[in-house]
Amino acid sequence: MRSVLPVITVLGALIAIWFLAVGPMNIRVSLDMAERSGATVLPEGSVERRSVSVWKLMAQNSAHVSAGYALDRPRLPTPVQVGQELWKTTGAMVMRGRAWSKRSLIYHGWITLQSTLWGFFLGTAIGIAGAVAIVYSRVANMSLMPWAIISQTIPIVALAPMIIVVSGQLGVDGRGFPKAIISAYLCFFPVLVGMVKGLRSPQASQLDLLKTYHATSLQSFLKLRLPASVPYLFTSLKVGIAAALVGTIVGELPTGAISGLGARILIGDQFGTPLAIWSALFAAAILAGVLVTLLDLVQKTTLKRMGMQA
Repeated sequence: MRSVLPVITVLGALIAIWFLAVGPMNIRVSLDMAERSGATVLPEGSVERRSVSVWKLMAQNSAHVSAGYALDRPRLPTPVQVGQELWKTTGAMVMRGRAWSKRSLIYHGWITLQSTLWGFFLGTAIGIAGAVAIVYSRVANMSLMPWAIISQTIPIVALAPMIIVVSGQLGVDGRGFPKAIISAYLCFFPVLVGMVKGLRSPQASQLDLLKTYHATSLQSFLKLRLPASVPYLFTSLKVGIAAALVGTIVGELPTGAISGLGARILIGDQFGTPLAIWSALFAAAILAGVLVTLLDLVQKTTLKRMGMQA
């Protein structure tokens, strides 16, 4: 309860702020609809209302504020509307036996998850290999680490179309590979930094002790450096899996894909359906939470078997 209560408190505060923000965000749409239906609105005309603050509009038209909480296409939907849309495209689909329908977020989540996992495994492998090279090679430390840091300053939104174009020129068919590359690009850096910190965590006295036993570099790595880096690795993996999911979603936006959570967000934006966008965003957040939770369970089990405290 000590850990759950703060989370519930913060969540409740965010929902309360969300509810309060719905009124000012939707007031202009509500007044436009009320005016079309013949109701009295102050000031008259949507053009005249553009120069008036939302707070003044709400004060002058308090009777129409509640209408903003029940719009079919709101600028900002309420949490209830998002929850209903999320259930409509997940749980309700499962109950009707249409979980893998192309209108189901479960289907789109599965498409995104596949590329996320491929990118996660690729990024993790690159991060671990780079960390080992940096720790054991001074040349790699002076060359790889600066470039790894610089690579993260490039906006992924600008890099994603370039990766897709290059993949097409190389004859790589399908959209899964470019998405996995983009996902791995965001994933490898936290793994790299965490593993470098972990591999360097053993104290000098511990390394000297192994030297007195005439341990080889490989034995020192397997017996000391690698076990000591495991807690750092899992912490990095939790960040990496979330970054990999973000990379996959970003990779789905410029590809013109019709499947995946990123595609649902893009299609919802093109057709002016905010509820579709918000439900896909929440589905992505839930998917990220599930992945991080699974990694946390694996971490606790692994560290417990190694005799460490999670």
